[in-house]
Amino acid sequence: MAEEIWMLQTKKADFNRISAEFGIDPVTARIIRNRGIEGDEAIRRYLDGTPADFYDPYLLKDMDKAVRILKKKAADGSRIRIVGDYDIDGVCSTYILYQAFRRLGAFVDYEIPDRIKDGYGINEAIIEQAHEDGVDTILTCDNGISAFSQISLAKQYGMTVVVTDHHEVPTDGDEEILPPADAVVNPKQAGCGYPFPEICGGAVAFKLAEALYRDCGIPGEEREALLEFAAIATVGDVMKLQDENRILVKYGLKRIARTRSVGLRKLVEKNNLDIDRITAYHIGFVIGPCLNAGGRLQTAKLALSLLLSEDEEEADRLAVELKELNDTRKDMTEQGTQEAKILVDAFYKGDSVLVVFLPECHESLAGIIAGRLREYYQKPSIILTRSEGAVKGSGRSIDGYHMFRKLSEVKDLLLKFGGHPMAAGLSLKEEDIDEFRRRLNACSGLTEEDFKAKVWIDVPMPMGYVTERLVREFDRLEPFGQGNEKPLFAEKGLRVRNARVIGRNRNVVRMTLEEEQGRAVEAIYFGDGDAFEEERAGRRVMDIVYYPDINEYNGRKTLQAVVRRVRFHG
Repeated sequence: MAEEIWMLQTKKADFNRISAEFGIDPVTARIIRNRGIEGDEAIRRYLDGTPADFYDPYLLKDMDKAVRILKKKAADGSRIRIVGDYDIDGVCSTYILYQAFRRLGAFVDYEIPDRIKDGYGINEAIIEQAHEDGVDTILTCDNGISAFSQISLAKQYGMTVVVTDHHEVPTDGDEEILPPADAVVNPKQAGCGYPFPEICGGAVAFKLAEALYRDCGIPGEEREALLEFAAIATVGDVMKLQDENRILVKYGLKRIARTRSVGLRKLVEKNNLDIDRITAYHIGFVIGPCLNAGGRLQTAKLALSLLLSEDEEEADRLAVELKELNDTRKDMTEQGTQEAKILVDAFYKGDSVLVVFLPECHESLAGIIAGRLREYYQKPSIILTRSEGAVKGSGRSIDGYHMFRKLSEVKDLLLKFGGHPMAAGLSLKEEDIDEFRRRLNACSGLTEEDFKAKVWIDVPMPMGYVTERLVREFDRLEPFGQGNEKPLFAEKGLRVRNARVIGRNRNVVRMTLEEEQGRAVEAIYFGDGDAFEEERAGRRVMDIVYYPDINEYNGRKTLQAVVRRVRFHG
């Protein structure tokens, strides 16, 4: 496991002025500044932003062109085919656009590539099938920005093509290589004036639907009915919960309670969640993985069929099937992760970039396992699996290692690749694996400092400062997730009055700690309780990184520290 460093955030601001201006505690003001929020307008958007603060969809380059083309195609009854992707972002993007075009009365259907047979994004077989089916217009979502040859083929067949995507635009040197589509809507392309380009494919699709609805005179509340799916896509695709994304997720999660999707309701129910209290955590770790499981182990059309279903019995059956698939996926992931760790410890522990070949691993799990390795070793990690005719891989990165750029440096070895700074997909020949590993490590640019996991502490704050009002105030900072992490606090030199391991699986440690002034602090730790006590080895003093919470039991409320990290003294 990677070495850990506790780091204190040191961003400066006039916290007392911000506190007075916005009626918040100075600690809350400090947390907001730590999230990179500066200026009164940005703070207002962060604390009180609403959908009225969304950016105008027409700020996206080519949006006016895309709306003009698609509005006419819908009115003319031209056959439109939406081509999505097999992950949660692609499924939600397809759902949003399919529902929007049905609302417009368009002649529309959809296609989602098979992860194993087709691979990522639109391909020649999908184009050929569309041509055979008499499709007039292809609309991509969450893919298409790098499909130059495929879209060229569609144009040869006389089709109209509109690309909506959010992935990095391929380049040749400093020059962008855009596909020859009739319109390309992607906030990452040069010359796009959209104020916040870090939106996902589902958000781009939502923006297109919003622009179409507005242009066709469809009421705004109908657009709002699509918001929860843009929010699910944003969390599921691990986008930064900053700026517009945060507002979108905040209000999208609230909308889930009154979603029109029978299938989404059933999936929430099968996972024993309260639909009135769905958080970003539930999307990222419960609902999202279920929606992804279909695309990983069978077909993403299962998830889309669930979301589109209007029949209670069918939705119930599909929700059960997706939950069971996700349970299977969890077991397979755990097995693959253990195999990968054994190989790293035996052969690659000294590498800066971990490249692990698991030939028998299901290729759809490569990204998840890469993420587990990245987290465990604090190193960029790529898992390769044997596929038909080639080796496929998925990578997850760390701060300071732009994975897409680094893959670009070895693109002569790759058959295909694409992605983001923090994640990428690729394929190559099996005989090139060793050279691929060697060259990535030779030019990684990483140092030993990069491999230390940094735990960022917002404020060194004794639990004695915490009040119930302050804990309630922290609720205004939600939703928490990538780019808007849950606040963490630290306190040194706490004495352990008592500690006991509880729970059927002995995975909870309940403690009473004592501050230097003698004040008692109730604390709880979630994890391997026996390992915690073994590491403590009877020691009585420790430093903690924690989050304050309110424990409600039998109508009694008590403040407690939820302990995330510990250091024992002595």
